[in-house]
Amino acid sequence: QVQLVESGGGLVQAGGSLRLSCTTSGRTFGRLPMGWFRQAPGKEREFAAAIAESDTFTYYADVVKGRFTISRDNAKNTMYLQMNNLKPEDTAIYYCAAGSAGVKAEFYYAWGQGTQVTVSS
Repeated sequence: QVQLVESGGGLVQAGGSLRLSCTTSGRTFGRLPMGWFRQAPGKEREFAAAIAESDTFTYYADVVKGRFTISRDNAKNTMYLQMNNLKPEDTAIYYCAAGSAGVKAEFYYAWGQGTQVTVSS
C-alpha cells in the first residue's frame, strides 16, 4: 500500500515561490505515475500537474503552465512541485496522488493528506 506525505506548504506573497514535496513509502515509487491536485475553499478539487513513472512525460493545467514545474527523484521516493510567480488564486490545499498521469482524480488510487498554500496579495 502506498502512503503519501506532502510538505512545503505555507504563506507567501504574490509573486513568490514555494516548493512542495511528496514523499512516498514502499518500493514501487519508481513505477508509479503521479500528480498534484488542489482544492480551494468552496471549489472542487482540480488537476494541477502530472508526471509519468520516469520524468519523460509531464502535463500541466493551463492555469499553472509556465509557472509550476513537476519533477521527481525516484532514488529519494519523492515528487516535487516547484511553484513560481504565485498568485492569490493559487491559494488552496495541495494534494499529491499516485496511480495515474491523467487529469481525472478518480484514476488516482492513493492520496496524501494535503498541504496548505496561501498566497497573499
